[in-house]
Amino acid sequence: MAQTLAKLIRNLQRRSARRRLPLAVVEGVRLVEEALGANLVFEGAVVSSTLQRAERGARLSECLQQAGVGIQRVSHRELADLADTDTPQGIVAVVQHPHWSVADLCVEHGRPILVLDGVQDPGNVGTLLRTGHALGAGGVILLPGNARLTHPKVLRAAMGASFRLPAVQLGTEEFRAWLKSEDVTLWATATSGRDVSGLPRPARLALLVGNEGAGVGVELEELAEVTVGVPIARDVDSLNVAVAAGIILHEVVRNG
Repeated sequence: MAQTLAKLIRNLQRRSARRRLPLAVVEGVRLVEEALGANLVFEGAVVSSTLQRAERGARLSECLQQAGVGIQRVSHRELADLADTDTPQGIVAVVQHPHWSVADLCVEHGRPILVLDGVQDPGNVGTLLRTGHALGAGGVILLPGNARLTHPKVLRAAMGASFRLPAVQLGTEEFRAWLKSEDVTLWATATSGRDVSGLPRPARLALLVGNEGAGVGVELEELAEVTVGVPIARDVDSLNVAVAAGIILHEVVRNG
């Protein structure tokens, strides 16, 4: 199994394989714990002696064995060769990434849907997933041009949120049809957008955030009922996309 699993991990480090296979590489104690807690199906795990040095790591190893996950023990050097991080924690696993559909999105009052348009930085995508999950979003829609959900940096930044918060990928026309069929009001974010604190909350809301540099695409912005933003100091150009989305989501949910 060792050679086969190691080969699969190396394969999934390539973008083309991540697009083709419904699998994800999860690395580190916390992320593997989250995958176990979300009842994901494991293809297997590679561990080194580093994992056993801490009580939490030893406990995780026991939990994996109890769950019937195949474990291959390797040297620290071999594991470091498979890891994506500079200081690996002694475990790299492969799981079947959740497959969501639009039917899994929770479109209801007080639970806005977060929509991502061309967010290319994997760390931002992961942070948006984590923020949306923490603040009660009903799900995430990823339009073309975003970093993929199975990117290692997306998974690490999401800290397990991508295993629990429904996230679906839609084309622009599919998204347009979804808005109409579900009777969802779209708000688009912009640096010059209106302060959301004074806006009435639609019963069914989707919040659209755009590319880190270019913002929301013109075609999509035209679908929005209003553009919203966060009031900031005059000498500041903009906020990080995940930070801005978090502030707006909090305001929407808090006063929903």
